[in-house]
Amino acid sequence: MTDTSLNFGQITAQEIASQPDCWTRAHDQGAGRPAGLPVGGERVLVLGCGTSYYVAAAYAWLREQRGHGPTDAVIASELPEVLRAYDRVVAISRSGTTTEVLSALRALKDRTRVTVITADTTTPIVELGDVISLEHVDEKSVVQSRTATTAIAMFRWHLGHDLTAAAADAQAVLGEGAAGLEVVRDAEQVTFVGMGWTVGLAEEAALKLKESTQSWTEAYPMTEYRHGPISIAAPGRAVWAFGTLVRDFERDVVATGATLLRSERDPLAELVRVHMLCLLRAADRGLDPDQPRNLTRSIVLDS
Repeated sequence: MTDTSLNFGQITAQEIASQPDCWTRAHDQGAGRPAGLPVGGERVLVLGCGTSYYVAAAYAWLREQRGHGPTDAVIASELPEVLRAYDRVVAISRSGTTTEVLSALRALKDRTRVTVITADTTTPIVELGDVISLEHVDEKSVVQSRTATTAIAMFRWHLGHDLTAAAADAQAVLGEGAAGLEVVRDAEQVTFVGMGWTVGLAEEAALKLKESTQSWTEAYPMTEYRHGPISIAAPGRAVWAFGTLVRDFERDVVATGATLLRSERDPLAELVRVHMLCLLRAADRGLDPDQPRNLTRSIVLDS
């Protein structure tokens, strides 16, 4: 009998490996300032669900903190009845069919300018605003990897970041393979932490590992982690930090016996390292990250 598990994750692995090139190509789309991306001074609301919301949260923090204008990120299904006045809404949906995103946009499109970022320009979302296409990085895998990181790369280029080093860091991560991941590959539990825009990356990392490997994962701002969640830290468990550690964080985690992972590489490249862990743990558990349990490409609800 052929062991079909040998083919598990091949699609996801190929898509993960393409990310450095995708980020480099995102320069033309981001730095080229296409119509639809917010201009300086605009008040902006960014919407998404799941991974798209984590992308939105990272972008919102970066945009506002770099002085480009007030920027809020909201889960599309949690759109409040009372909203601030916005100059533009940016909606992110890989599939273009997510019911909650479409519903939110239909409620907003007559009130403000709308931009939609999608990997499928044949879907209903393109009728609701200016379109920025990510078709060239769309995945065949159910689990998002390169669409999410390329969207962040595009936003970062647009905000004036140079991602040349980030792409090089990601390529180095891919070259390392399983090296350095032994300490977390068998961890009973993994908590991801970040600060500022990397909180969104930590949340996305926790989601990816959970989706791909059915693992127990959590995510928090680094400073909030010590206000309760650190109680689950123990030997055999891990804490994975994105970006610079806050004061005494290493001391406090090490004291629990948990393994602490961190690096000096660009945080977006560190997310690629998590993607590598997803492939390893899925293989260890006989799981197929191309087709994770209970998940589909898009959440489409009955009307």
